[in-house]
Amino acid sequence: MMKTNLPSAEILIDVPFFDLDPMNIVWHGNYLKYFELVRCELLDQFEYGYLKMQESGYLWPIIDLRVKYTNSAEFEQKLLCKASILEYENRLKIGYEISCVQSGKRLTKGYTIQVAVCLETNDLQLVSPPILLKKLGI
Repeated sequence: MMKTNLPSAEILIDVPFFDLDPMNIVWHGNYLKYFELVRCELLDQFEYGYLKMQESGYLWPIIDLRVKYTNSAEFEQKLLCKASILEYENRLKIGYEISCVQSGKRLTKGYTIQVAVCLETNDLQLVSPPILLKKLGI
């Protein structure tokens, strides 16, 4: 049974000039960087960031990624980036939403899926290891 009050995180990003493409909008690949920044904030909230994952004996590579672009972000626009855990039992699925702070308009949404891989054996884990559930308070 899925826990209902799962962690979520938010960060603010001021779009820097170097994130723009020749059309003067945020280059599509930079949204993945924004996903990564808010994902790190989310993982840190329940004390299971990348170093803690490795210390616990697991790596958590991203095996699937989905991004849907609905509007473009522009130079110096303030973005609200949100991340929340959607699934945790057999994989770690994190949902993302990026919106404009001023207008509230959603610009991008997506998700990533990570799976646990045993650091010692390099074996894919078919269920999430107990350490993740413990960190989530389950």
